[in-house]
Amino acid sequence: MAALSDIDLTDEKYEGMMVADGFDDAIIGTASQFGQDTVLAYNVDKVIEILMNRDGMPYEDALEFFSFNIEGAYVGDGTPVWIHAIEGW
Repeated sequence: MAALSDIDLTDEKYEGMMVADGFDDAIIGTASQFGQDTVLAYNVDKVIEILMNRDGMPYEDALEFFSFNIEGAYVGDGTPVWIHAIEGW
């Protein structure tokens, strides 16, 4: 499996996919659904961790910020999806 540093998000296969600035380390792949564009998929736990470590937010603040400002923002076709991992799966 390639490391994120080996993935070129400017590659044409990612064209049209929106990138959540500052959260590249939370990308876990792409997601697709019949009739919809393929989009980048992010791990929510990793996004929360980035907010806590990078921005110094306590967990509850990071979760609230993510829920309202990131997960709750639809910015058109190509908007990323936010994956909530099932613990132990």
